[in-house]
Amino acid sequence: MTELEKMKAGELYDYSDPEVRAAHVRAVELCDEYNNTGRTELERRERILRELFGALGKNPLIEKNIRIDYGFNVRAGDNFFANYDCAFLDCAPITFGDNVFIGPKCGFYAVNHPLDADLRNSGVETGVPITVGSSVWFGGGVTVCPGVTIGDNVVIGAGSVVVKDIPSGCVAAGNPARVIKYLPPQGAK
Repeated sequence: MTELEKMKAGELYDYSDPEVRAAHVRAVELCDEYNNTGRTELERRERILRELFGALGKNPLIEKNIRIDYGFNVRAGDNFFANYDCAFLDCAPITFGDNVFIGPKCGFYAVNHPLDADLRNSGVETGVPITVGSSVWFGGGVTVCPGVTIGDNVVIGAGSVVVKDIPSGCVAAGNPARVIKYLPPQGAK
């Protein structure tokens, strides 16, 4: 099994492997190309995003300076919005439902390094998927850590650090983020 195959399987892999590095360089170059586009270059911007993301629904809007490690592991549904300076470290899948709004300077970090220092220093890492439902809003400066699942109809308060799963239909905030309020069901008045 190649190192890239190990990464995709969620196993420890060597991130300095040439095939893994090439996948990373490809994504970084696409991010750089995207970040250098003009606001009115709509067709070019969407072409780059569709080449970069593993899957991308209708009506994406992503502000500049996006940073993505590999791209093929990021999937987003319809009406995906990411504000300025967001980062997606996707050595494992990062999946977003429909109608997800991400504030500026948010980070989604599916990468995980070994706790054992000798193993960590040997140049291996692994990834743990992040899953986000539909109709989710992230305030500015939110950090989402590896292995987190966030339900539907959720608001994550600005500056929060999400280290554990967040259920559907709530507002969560803090460091670590915790549920502070439940929301009425979608469509209820």
